[in-house]
Amino acid sequence: MSVPHPYQDVKVFGLQKRKGEVGRNRPWIVRWMIDGRHRSRSFRTRSEADRYRGLLQRAVHDGEQFAPSTGEPDGWVLPLAGMGVHEWARRWLAEEWPEWAPRTRSSMVESLARFVTLAVRPGARTPADLRRYLLTSLRADSQERDSRLEGWLGTNALTLAQLDKPVLLEVERRMRLRLDGSGPLSSNTATRFRVAAHACVLAAVEVGAIEQDPWPVRSRARARRKANRGLTTAQRIRSLPSPETMTRAIEAIITDHPASGCYHAMTATAYYAGLRPSEVVMLRVGVLQLPTNGWGSLDVVEADIGNGQPGEPKTGPRLVPIPPQLVAILAAWVEQLPDRDPRRLLFRTSEGNRPNQGNWRRAWHRALAAVGEQPIRIYDCRHAAATTWLGAGVPLGECARRLGHSVDTLVSNYVGALAGDQRLANERISSVL
Repeated sequence: MSVPHPYQDVKVFGLQKRKGEVGRNRPWIVRWMIDGRHRSRSFRTRSEADRYRGLLQRAVHDGEQFAPSTGEPDGWVLPLAGMGVHEWARRWLAEEWPEWAPRTRSSMVESLARFVTLAVRPGARTPADLRRYLLTSLRADSQERDSRLEGWLGTNALTLAQLDKPVLLEVERRMRLRLDGSGPLSSNTATRFRVAAHACVLAAVEVGAIEQDPWPVRSRARARRKANRGLTTAQRIRSLPSPETMTRAIEAIITDHPASGCYHAMTATAYYAGLRPSEVVMLRVGVLQLPTNGWGSLDVVEADIGNGQPGEPKTGPRLVPIPPQLVAILAAWVEQLPDRDPRRLLFRTSEGNRPNQGNWRRAWHRALAAVGEQPIRIYDCRHAAATTWLGAGVPLGECARRLGHSVDTLVSNYVGALAGDQRLANERISSVL
C-alpha cells in the first residue's frame, strides 16, 4: 500500500448529471482529483451529491490527507470501520428514507431490526425487548432512545470492521429461521431480510468502511432447495378447503360473541374478494358499491403498512368486483354501523377498537374446527379465492387483475396447484388429437 505524500494536490470539481438510461438510478456525479488521479461517486439526488461535495471541499480546506485506496479523507474511514452495526443501520436508513415509499420503509426497518439483533458478539444474551425496540428506534422519523438498550448495543453489537464472511454466514443462516429457531421462515420473508441486510452492508463497502463485500455467496444447492420449496406451496394450495367448505366455515364464525360479526364480515371479504388481510383492515365505507341486486365492487386503495398506518396496497390500487354473497354480508354489516361516514374504517369492534389479529385468527380457527377442517391462515382465504376463480375458468389476466398480481406471479403461485389440472389437460388434448 502506497504512503500518501505530505502534500496532496486535491481538486473538487462541479456537479455533473448523466443523461439517458445509463444514469437513470444515480444520475448525479461528484468528481474530484488527487495528485492527478481522478475519482468519482454517483448519487440518486442532487442534494445528496451536493452534500458529499461540500464535505470533500471542507476536508480539502482543513488540510486532511486523502487515502489512496478509497479516495476519501483518512478521517472518514477509521471511525466508520469502528462504528457499531446498529449505528450504521440507523445512519443508512436515515440517508435512504426520503427516497422510499412507506411500505418499503417498514419492510427495511423490520429486516434491519432482525439483522442488528443477530449481528452481536458470540455468547451475548440478547434482551427480550431488543427487536421490538429496534422496530421503532431505527426509523428515521423516530427520536425514541432507551439508554439501557443503547448501552447494551454499544457493548455487544459488532462493528463494521468485524463483519467478515464467517460472521455473516452465521447471521444469514439465523436470519432464515423463525425468532424462536423452531423452523425456517417462508422463502419470500427470508429473501427480503437477506436482501435488505446485504444492501446495508454494501453501503458500508461503498464508503470504504469495509474493504470488500463480505456477504457470503449463495450456493447452487441452496438455490435448488428454494426451487423445490415451490412444490410444498403447491401441495398446500391443493389442500385448501373447497368453496362449499369455505362458505360453511365463514358462516360458522358467527357466535354469541359481540365481535364475531366483525370477524365474519372480514373473513368473507378476504375470501370472496381475494383481499390480503392488510387490505381488509383498511377498507373504508366509501369504497363500497353495494347494489340491491347482482354484483357489487370495492376499491382497494389502502393497506396496513405496519403499526396500523395506512399506505398504498402492496401491488397498487385496484377495483375488485364482489359477488352477491359478499354484497349481502357487507350491506348487513354497514346497516348496523353507528355512522356511515365514507371516511370511516369499515371494520371496528363493538367497542370501536381495531380488530385484533390474534382474535381474528382464533375466531377463524374455531370456525374451521366446527366444520371439521384443519386450521389454515387468514391469508389462505386469498389463496382459496384464487383457486376458486381459476377452477371456475376465470381468464388468467382477469384473475391476476383482481388479486393485484402480474400474470407471471399468478401462474407461478397457483397454476399447477389446482386439483384435477392434469386430468383436465389430458381430456382437452385427447379431444384435439
